[in-house]
Amino acid sequence: MFKKVMPFFLSMLLIMSIVPIVTFADASVGDIIVTLGEDLSEGQKQTLLEEMNAPEDVMTVTVSNEEEHKYLGNYISKALIGTRALSSSSITIGEKDAGLSVETKNINWVTDEMYANALITAGVKDADIYVTAPTEVSGTAALTGLIKAYELSSDEVIPEEQKQVANEELVTTAKLSDSIGADKATELMTKIKDDIASNPPATEDDLRKRIKQIASDSGIELTQEELDGLVALFNRMKNLDIDWDQMKSQLENARENLDEFLNKDETQSFIQKIIDFFIALIDGIKGVFQS
Repeated sequence: MFKKVMPFFLSMLLIMSIVPIVTFADASVGDIIVTLGEDLSEGQKQTLLEEMNAPEDVMTVTVSNEEEHKYLGNYISKALIGTRALSSSSITIGEKDAGLSVETKNINWVTDEMYANALITAGVKDADIYVTAPTEVSGTAALTGLIKAYELSSDEVIPEEQKQVANEELVTTAKLSDSIGADKATELMTKIKDDIASNPPATEDDLRKRIKQIASDSGIELTQEELDGLVALFNRMKNLDIDWDQMKSQLENARENLDEFLNKDETQSFIQKIIDFFIALIDGIKGVFQS
């Protein structure tokens, strides 16, 4: 099932380079790059490669648990990251302006929408993403690998600040979903962005008050920790050098990838509303955040 929506995503830096960078940079439409958790057994690796329909000579990136802690440790507890890197993924290069599509299996903490949001925020575009694991896991190892795989395949360097803020956004939304549900967490983030785009806050105190009011109006009671996290996140996001035009384009193209998901009665109205909301926001957001 393919799900992709609004903007936001993750962080990742040094991953073992077992294939020269030039090889990844030569990737073309239809090529597949795979990320594998370092702690998978050989049997599990082969099973996942078959599940991802990876060719025998597929380009691979290995993600270690140490790297997970290094790049996610500021946002996720050590307990949640765990001690083994198991989740894996494949990224298939798409046609220009094809948009993003995301599908997951055995991932129990990061949703399809969260992957898509984070990837778009980080600057990833035009690709089919598949995230999987041999058993149910949080999905953090896959998050760590996807950005690096995209950078190597596209020969593009994504600014570290952009990765960090996208990662923080992803984790903040995921943590909120633990207490209020994924749909409400996504909707709250959307409303905050809408408010900031329409009427930029003059001070941090102003931003804090407005986030509290938006949450209250939505029937959501934020803890002090959740509120502080949102304030810090949106303050940092204002300073990002994001290509908002590209982000808007990816959202528009994502419409074409939503058919199967949107045909479900229980999700059609909500997801379409969110996508329309964000596409309408981008023009305003880019003016505000780039000022």
